[in-house]
Amino acid sequence: MHIIVAIAFILILGSLGSALYFMMTDRGRTKRMVWSLAARVGLSITLFLFILFAHWMGWIQSTGIPLGR
Repeated sequence: MHIIVAIAFILILGSLGSALYFMMTDRGRTKRMVWSLAARVGLSITLFLFILFAHWMGWIQSTGIPLGR
């Protein structure tokens, strides 16, 4: 699970970096920056849903502060 989440974070940061690159080079003439940011949002939502699904399946467990403290 750690490897999957790490790969997803790397992809999200790569998409954010490509959006920055396209913003600096295209100067608003193409929609590549918009598509890069849309891909980042899609990857982030997919990662969040995957983490929820993994918790529901029991693949990962929460280790937060116990309730009642």
